[in-house]
Amino acid sequence: MKAYSLDLRERVLAASQQPGRTLPQVAAQFSVSRSFVNKLRRRQRTSGSLAALPHAGGPAPLLDAAARQQVNECLRQQPDATLAEVGQALVAAGGPLASAATLCRVVAGLDWRRKKRVSMPPSVTASGS
Repeated sequence: MKAYSLDLRERVLAASQQPGRTLPQVAAQFSVSRSFVNKLRRRQRTSGSLAALPHAGGPAPLLDAAARQQVNECLRQQPDATLAEVGQALVAAGGPLASAATLCRVVAGLDWRRKKRVSMPPSVTASGS
């Protein structure tokens, strides 16, 4: 969800500072929650700014660059390895224990794809005949 614009934040704060206006009235006027109006007023008092905080970035990846390199080496040695085999090779190489989901994201991030082979020979009948 995107942050509210600075213009809206300024209008909400100005309306909430008018005498006789309650937080629920201001929230209803601008279609925002009461907690947003309350937090906006608190943010103005404490920091003097109304701007939204920057995104925190999320959690750090479980496998660092060295572990990703170990996964890449394992896949170079055995390109058809399953995720379980890749995980075992990673642990054997001194890397961390990682779930199949984590390994799947790492393998996809390394741009490794499953090799697909045809299970049946192609038809001998020419198409369109």
